[in-house]
Amino acid sequence: MQRYQRTVQSFDDAVARRLGVGPADMRCLDWVSERPCTAGEIATATGLRPAATTALIDRLVDNGFIRRTAAPTDRRKVLVEMTDDGRQRVWSAYGPMVEEGQILFDDRPIAELHALGKLLDSMSELTERHRIRVDAGK
Repeated sequence: MQRYQRTVQSFDDAVARRLGVGPADMRCLDWVSERPCTAGEIATATGLRPAATTALIDRLVDNGFIRRTAAPTDRRKVLVEMTDDGRQRVWSAYGPMVEEGQILFDDRPIAELHALGKLLDSMSELTERHRIRVDAGK
């Protein structure tokens, strides 16, 4: 597991260098690649204070990765979302691995994929519990 985690981190670091962004920027791009987020959600995801989060968002906006937009249900609320160019630039790095990785699952029975999904969910919950513990100073 450690070896796999190190390879993922190493790959993400290489992608960050290619894109010219830092680790917190990568976490932000990861979150907004799934859905638009508020600055508060990005601050929580990156562990940054509000001023640093604003600087991170400004930097990614200036580099064309993301944009600010009004929330559809409350125009006073600002969301951050990927731009088409940002999505394409991120996909150019991750896409080939995603496409090749799908082949790893082609011959797996559905039951095995469901079991793997449950295991990964449990592992994520475990990691999150211990992140909270460490953040609390325990």
